[in-house]
Amino acid sequence: MKMNPSIYEHYIELDSPDEGIALLGACNSHAALVEQTLSVTCDSAPGGMVIRGSDSKKVETAARIFKKMHSLCQGSSPVTEQLVRYLIDVSVEGNLSEAEKFTPSLLLTNAKGRPIMTKTMGQRAYVDAIVSHELTFAIGPAGTGKTYLAVAMAVKAFRAHEVSRIILTRPAIEAGENLGFLPGDLQSKVDPYMRPLYDALQDFLGFEVYQRHLERGEIEISPLAYMRGRTLNDAFIILDEAQNTTRSQMKMFLTRIGYNARAVVTGDITQIDLPRRHMSGLAEAADLLKALDGVTRVMLTDRDVVRNPLVQRIIRAYEKDAAKRAARARHRR
Repeated sequence: MKMNPSIYEHYIELDSPDEGIALLGACNSHAALVEQTLSVTCDSAPGGMVIRGSDSKKVETAARIFKKMHSLCQGSSPVTEQLVRYLIDVSVEGNLSEAEKFTPSLLLTNAKGRPIMTKTMGQRAYVDAIVSHELTFAIGPAGTGKTYLAVAMAVKAFRAHEVSRIILTRPAIEAGENLGFLPGDLQSKVDPYMRPLYDALQDFLGFEVYQRHLERGEIEISPLAYMRGRTLNDAFIILDEAQNTTRSQMKMFLTRIGYNARAVVTGDITQIDLPRRHMSGLAEAADLLKALDGVTRVMLTDRDVVRNPLVQRIIRAYEKDAAKRAARARHRR
């Protein structure tokens, strides 16, 4: 880094012009994100790129972000807008070393040949937890990939013949709406609750393969109430939207786990749709059982949101409002 009268510069050497295009992004979209957040300028230069700014620390941070992006490019990991946003967010929060350690890991390829990869450190920790534990609790806000990654790991285990079937279940609780009068048979009434699970499986397997496994009974998607009285052996079991389970429902589900079975329980404890008199079984079970052998709990945060960046801002706004409400309640007491 060198200093002009009041401007700091950092030059990054690149091997080819294509690397510069990949780093700066289409129409300099990646560079614009870094520039907007860190108040620096990022430009191409002969044999590389240069970062300029009036704050040496911000210039250094931007340089380290681009160097991480460069190393990912050289390792054949795609540099996407989501990845750039993640590296920036983590760095701004003071965890630049965490960003530098992150490398997306390939889980599998979907039915269209698209690679499915972890996109944040939290997601990578989540996947590692599933691999190394029989029971994993994943708690976090919407958009963090809790369900999608769990289904991906189920499909991966199924393809590797580690399990002989995939079982996906959800509690049939309406999110503030009453669907009881929808036309059709019981399956038609249940389908709206299960749609995210159908969509994820069809994305990974393709519609025809998914239907074939469904007909053979190798894939089962059903409401949580149907789990009572069963023992689930040789299976990858996912309980989704678990924040809407009661204590007794959670205990019932967890005691279904049989031999050579792996279970993942996901949920967002900020979006509980149970009646007020019922306590959610998810947070209680995750805290009660986390110290047991074979059990772990993974907490995902807004940093792990991989949907539209607007979702991350919405979650943070709600968290700030919840903190204010809690502070006012404490003050009144």
